[in-house]
Amino acid sequence: MYVMALATDYDGTLAEYGEVRQETLQALKRLKETGRKLLLVTGRELPDLKRVFPHIDLFDKVVAENGALLYSPETQEERPLAPAPPPEFVERLRQKGVDRISVGRSIVATWEPHQTAALEAINELGLELEVIFNKGAVMVLPSGVNKATGLKSALKEMQLSFLNVVAVGDAENDHALLRMCGCGAAVANALPALKDTADLVLKGARGAGVEELIGRIVDCDYALCANARHQVPIGEDDDSPVEIEPRDVLLIAGNSGIGKSTLATALLERLRERRFQFCVLDAEGDYEDLEGAVTVGNSSTTTTDSQVLEILVNPDDNVVVSVLGFELKERPSFFAKLMPGLSALRARTGRPHWLIIDEAHHLMPASRDSASLVLSDDRSGMIMITGLPDSVSADALAAVTAVAALGSKAREVIEAVCATVGEAPPDGLDEPPGEEEVLFWRRSPPAPVRRIKVEKPRQARKRHTRKYAQGRLDEEASFYFRGPKQEMNLRAYNLMNFLQIAEGIDGKTWEHHLRRGDYSKWFEERICDPELAEEAAGIEEDRSLSPAESRQRLVDAVRRAIPHRPPRRTKATR
Repeated sequence: MYVMALATDYDGTLAEYGEVRQETLQALKRLKETGRKLLLVTGRELPDLKRVFPHIDLFDKVVAENGALLYSPETQEERPLAPAPPPEFVERLRQKGVDRISVGRSIVATWEPHQTAALEAINELGLELEVIFNKGAVMVLPSGVNKATGLKSALKEMQLSFLNVVAVGDAENDHALLRMCGCGAAVANALPALKDTADLVLKGARGAGVEELIGRIVDCDYALCANARHQVPIGEDDDSPVEIEPRDVLLIAGNSGIGKSTLATALLERLRERRFQFCVLDAEGDYEDLEGAVTVGNSSTTTTDSQVLEILVNPDDNVVVSVLGFELKERPSFFAKLMPGLSALRARTGRPHWLIIDEAHHLMPASRDSASLVLSDDRSGMIMITGLPDSVSADALAAVTAVAALGSKAREVIEAVCATVGEAPPDGLDEPPGEEEVLFWRRSPPAPVRRIKVEKPRQARKRHTRKYAQGRLDEEASFYFRGPKQEMNLRAYNLMNFLQIAEGIDGKTWEHHLRRGDYSKWFEERICDPELAEEAAGIEEDRSLSPAESRQRLVDAVRRAIPHRPPRRTKATR
């Protein structure tokens, strides 16, 4: 379930001439029975609303006075969200002959054509107030207070994200509300300008439109939020952009050192820009410096599922969970322990919107089925990253809706997925991807393979992980010292191995690769370290350096790039 709440205006939307019909009340009750929440967002003052609407306790929260007052029907608690109106302002309105005035906890309301008098009084007194219209009603509130700000306060108390909320309205004061939520709907009787703002224009007017919307929420759920706010760009081809959305399960797979984590980081940046909440399971320290996320655990300290869930309680917080401290054989068990809590949080709040699983074959190995991994039935909003797709649980791969395959073995990646799930390979695999291309295959709904250029991360990332320092890169990602006459074939499969060979290689071979820019290119494209690549490029371009000097400076740069490796944890220190 993705849509977790409905936020509705009252007059002209839920109600007609102040009253809500029985069919609409029944629809509201049906929506609550699905586990979703109801929020009433209105310009009315609370006492007046209670007088005309005796069913207010149907709603979990009420935002009254156009965003200035928050009311909880269950506890009957009222919380002002804005200061009281200045008494001198109300008096000045009366002096100007405005006799139809209603004063709430924060709002001052009247009717057209008294907006002119209200603006004059605001200017004369030098007050920070603004006028908001609502089909003939004139509401004066502190600057910046509106239905969207009031709803934001309500959602914070409910631990919900605005992305999981559908809002519906009919008038001028509903613009901010509809723009803020994951889907904004306008009833058929709404103002034309509001219909332009809305993602969805309903066929029914007032209560009938709300009933129609509730039916679509229950029947469609994810599909109701198929708009730009939920689409995440992964890249583009010659024809059009390529995007994923919260219902997707994306597999990013390819050779080691080919750019899987770089693509994942770019996607995480886009998720953050769109205010999605995410949880990253980091198997190799690739995301420990990710902007906008809290990292828990490291190579010497393990975290607990309760610590992770405690962070995710706040919709604005993202978390990177390092599993480096766990032995490889322990990681599936930790993942299995974490998943029930994540699934329960998602069932209750729709969050975290995205779960990113690095080195998925470590956490969801093929040797374990979905029952032992405690995988939920709803596996949407997931990105799995691996160099060994055929080593990932078949149950997990069966949920994949899209594949981004990188490197020279991209075709084999897609074929491996198809073989695991028992499907024929898609069309479009005959031609390998170009140097900067990725094979993108949308498995559901089925489509031919596309060759796309993927998003690049904007932030500088620390990529000096154990994998690149002391692990073993595959043949394609390794560095080869070959010499000017191609008489050698010395393979450096990680940074430490690179240093060992670099310090012993002859001067001609060293300088051959130096002048070609081979070192900086390797650091940039395979080690994925732009800072080290930039420093190496400066050394390569400095013709004043002797071979010995350039070698020493580059070796020093590489040594600085390799992180200190903490002492290995023992069972006793956990």
